[in-house]
This record gives sequence, C-alpha cells and structure tokens, in this order.
Amino acid sequence: MDSTEQNSDKDRHLETQIHEHQQHLNLNASELGDLWGNYMGDTMFSCIFEHFLETVKDEEVKELILFSQGISKRHIDTISELFVKEGIPVPAGFSSSDVNKGTPRLFDDTFMLFYIQQMTIGSFGQYTRALSGSIRQDIMDFYRQCIRESNEIYERTTHLLLEKGTITKSPKIPYPKKVEFVEKKSFNSLFTGKNRPLASIEIKYLNNNISFNILGKSIMMGFSQTASSKKLRKFFQDGRDLADKQIKQFGGILANENIPSPMIMDPHVSDSKIPPFSDKLMAYHVSIANQLGLENIGVAMSRTLRHDIHVKYGKFITEIGAYANQGQQMMIENGWLEQPPLATDRDQIVRTPH
Repeated sequence: MDSTEQNSDKDRHLETQIHEHQQHLNLNASELGDLWGNYMGDTMFSCIFEHFLETVKDEEVKELILFSQGISKRHIDTISELFVKEGIPVPAGFSSSDVNKGTPRLFDDTFMLFYIQQMTIGSFGQYTRALSGSIRQDIMDFYRQCIRESNEIYERTTHLLLEKGTITKSPKIPYPKKVEFVEKKSFNSLFTGKNRPLASIEIKYLNNNISFNILGKSIMMGFSQTASSKKLRKFFQDGRDLADKQIKQFGGILANENIPSPMIMDPHVSDSKIPPFSDKLMAYHVSIANQLGLENIGVAMSRTLRHDIHVKYGKFITEIGAYANQGQQMMIENGWLEQPPLATDRDQIVRTPH
C-alpha cells in the first residue's frame, strides 16, 4: 500500500470517528457565544459596507468592499441556517433599516481601505479563539474558512494601501549583530527601564495600538457629527478624545526613540452632518471598538517588558472599561442592547412556581 492509499484510509477513519462522536451534538457555550457575536458583527459590517459602496469612488477600493461584503453576507446566511436547524432564535442584529440611503459620504476611499484592514486585524483574534473553543467539526470548518478569508482581505487591503502610498510602513530597527543576555535588573524597571531602547516587540504593539486608535478616533469624529441626540454626540466626542489621548501617549514613547507613528486619518473624515447609520448601529460599533481596544492593550501588556509602558497600558484599560460601561448603559436605556445567550438561572427556576 503506497502513502497515498494510507493517507486516504486515515482520512476515512477520521471521518468515521467524527461522524460517530458528533451525532446529535449540541453547540457548546463557546460555539454558541462566538457564533452569536459573529452574526451581530457581520450584520453590522454589511450595513457599513452598504454606505461605503454607495459613496466609494475608486474602482479598486469598490471591488475590495464588494468582496468583503460578500463574505459578511455568507457568514450571516451560514449562521442563520445553523441557528434555525438547531432551534435557536436568529438575532435581530442589523439590517438595511440601519442604513440611510442617499446620504453624503462620511468617509473617503482611503479611510474605507484602512477601516477594512484594521477591522480584519481585529477579526483574526476573534476567529482563532472561536476555533480553539470549538469541538463540532462543522463549526471548526466554518472558522477555518473565516481565517482564510481574513488572510486574503488583510493582504489585499495592505497591498492596496501601500500601492496608493496612504499608510506609513511599519518601523524598522537594525538587525542584532550578536546574541546577548540581559545583565541588569533595570531592564524592565519602572524608573530606570524606560531609559533603555524599546524592544522590537514593544514597538510592534505600540504601533498596533496607535493604528487602531487612529481608526477609532476617525470613526468617533464621524459619529459625533451625525448622531441624533446631544447626549450621544457627547458620548462619541468623549470616545474621540480617549482615542486621541492614546495616540499621543503611545506615539510619544515612539517619538522619544525617533521612531515614526502611523499616519492620522482625521483628514479622511468629511464634514457631513447627515447620518448614514442609525444611532443603534453607531453605538454598537463603538461597543465592538471598545472590546477590541481592551483586547489589544491586554495582549500588548503580556508582550511588553518595560514596566513604565505596563503602567500606561494599565491606566488605559481602566479608562476604556469605564467608557465601555457608559456605552452599554446608554444602549440599555434606549433598548438597543440585544441580550446574548445566557446560562440557566438556577435560582430563578427555584423561585418560579410550577
């Protein structure tokens, strides 16, 4: 028996095992929660892409938006069909009613590309964690496909941004000339450690957090111009200021090393005051941005060696957390916060009469 036949037998054996242990297997909590969150996100992104497609000018950018929207719509259909099959209510999510047709464009083509790139970067972590929490083969297959799609979108947007000269290339540092070991305890000290040069991995995560906050600031600028209420406009302005604060503080650390920061996207937001999106969609989008922002800083802290940078990250986690909580309260007050799947409340069962 040659190696091809052996591999074929192994594949058939694996398929038989999968079929046997996955019959009538319900979704676990991780699978259910991730699919629910992905459905909400993809319905939101599909709405964002609707406005982009209505206002984009560059044909190459338009083609990429259409490609990204097609992927979001396929995800929506796949998850909807799965939920119906499992007897799970399909979330309300977002629809065309959350997009106002015929409005002036809020963001230009450059921003649209940058938006897709940064949100795709955020999706990598979501999909890989979702895959790692899955045991059903159909769910693993779905997330493996999501990761492949994200890879393609990221590569295409990055190359297009570079081709058009609209993003700053990632910082470079000299290659090390020899292997060295740290000899001084001050390497990661709160006070003296900040005098040493930044490590390459620290530069990476400072750069990543600046880029994501550049996106967040621009989104908040556009939303603050178009929200229907004074309270909501103020909320978005506060988010804009919080993002700007992070850009300046993280950028200041890089500037001390003569390392450039990514380009600001403020000029790529129009001065339109006519809302292309519903208040509900904008508030939910900020909720997603807060989640990704907290996630980015958490990962950055775990990879950072200098304690003074740890302290900055820690302070921003507190500030972003407080801002995120304010947004959730506002969504609850307006009846916009859709409840995710919850565990059984055993105490409520005991209290409820037969």
